[in-house]
Amino acid sequence: MGNIATENAAGRRITNLLDAGSFVEIGGAVTARATDFNMREKETPADGVITGYGVIDGNLVYVYSQDASVLNGAMGEMHAKKIVNIYDMAMKMGAPVIGLIDCAGLRLQEAADALNAFGTLYLKQSMASGVVPQISAIFGTCGGGLSLVPALTDFTFMESSKARLFVNSPNAIADNNISKCNTSSAEYQSEKAGLVDGIGTEEEILANIRTLICMLPSNNEEDSSYSECTDDLNRVCADIENAADDAAIILSDISDGSAFFETKKDFAKDMVTGFIRLNGMTVGAVANRSKVYNEESETVAEFDGSLSADGAMKAAEFIEFCDAFNIPVLSITNVSGFAATVYDEAHLAKAAAKLTFAFANATVPKVNVVVGKAFGSAYAVMNSKAVGADMVYAWPSAEIGMMDAGLAAKIMYAGSDAEILKEKAAEYRELQTSPLSAARRGYVDTIIDPADTRKYVIGAFEMLFTKREDRPMKKHGAV
Repeated sequence: MGNIATENAAGRRITNLLDAGSFVEIGGAVTARATDFNMREKETPADGVITGYGVIDGNLVYVYSQDASVLNGAMGEMHAKKIVNIYDMAMKMGAPVIGLIDCAGLRLQEAADALNAFGTLYLKQSMASGVVPQISAIFGTCGGGLSLVPALTDFTFMESSKARLFVNSPNAIADNNISKCNTSSAEYQSEKAGLVDGIGTEEEILANIRTLICMLPSNNEEDSSYSECTDDLNRVCADIENAADDAAIILSDISDGSAFFETKKDFAKDMVTGFIRLNGMTVGAVANRSKVYNEESETVAEFDGSLSADGAMKAAEFIEFCDAFNIPVLSITNVSGFAATVYDEAHLAKAAAKLTFAFANATVPKVNVVVGKAFGSAYAVMNSKAVGADMVYAWPSAEIGMMDAGLAAKIMYAGSDAEILKEKAAEYRELQTSPLSAARRGYVDTIIDPADTRKYVIGAFEMLFTKREDRPMKKHGAV
């Protein structure tokens, strides 16, 4: 490649990420302008960040990779200007931006200039949000003000052993230290904070970014991302009903070639989000989950089937991304109500409102498949007809209504004997919670055989491909 970018860790990451020989460096001769505090005597090749463009599987992308060997990768004036330039080009050309982060934070020798540099990058990221996809991957330190950078991107990955992400160092938090709770670790940021979509080795992260880029549209003016489909569009998904509790299996089963890219997979596992392919088209998926199965079909995690605050926020953010980039949304509904914990009580109303708004506000094609329980307001939130689903399907085993039939009978006929309660529960189930009763009221469009789920969902999205929806004029919502 003939540039200084490729002979260190930062350069190698770019080389391993992009198609062979495709990287073109921009601004390789840039160095720091600052001269205070002996900066004149310091070598700052490329000012600590390699910037340029290349392709991933033929898709144009812009990339920057921070070089920790230059002042520990600290960001200064020219460092930020190079990244901002990449953002300007990406928005003009309509291509994703990928940031490979390894940075000590603010360059102290540049003080106000470095602070201004942070601000200019924040601005460009904000302007690019919803225009081009933004992906960040953290391989070293990402702390302080720099922690906002991955948070402003659409998807974030962390190297599992060396990467650190923090606003405040764990040791700076009262009554905490790294040995007590390492809040900067990839594990914490992935499982507890919910900021990180995936963790792994450097090679795994770069491979995940390549896969993700190939599933996403390049910008907000593309209708969607496509790849040739070689899978049978009418393929029968045998025994899919056995996976009703783990929607990740359902999504993988109905997708072309079982392709499923799960996002934020370690956070709020009761809610599944990610991308699948249906007849070659990328579709965003949101789904309730009450069990997590491993490859041996063993239960490794179990939930009560309710909608949690974290799960609702996770889904809402994902739907907003899909809507911004014209990606159709599929929901798999199996929810028994709202989660009842102290934490959820403090956060669930707002989180559920966010999810409701995300579904209702989205103008992309929206399809819902009810595979199990669909009770109470939690069901209404999960892409019901009422909040704007274009097509709603239900499996014959689905239950749709206010609550479980047995519980409803106990409330309505309190004090009655067991035989009466059993009789009334059966009557309530038939009249109020069966998928047929919902279909008779127009809340379900079609009751489908679970094995035919793939066929029906593909057909629905093909029918909805030309969907256009006018909304009242407004700057934006404020939920």
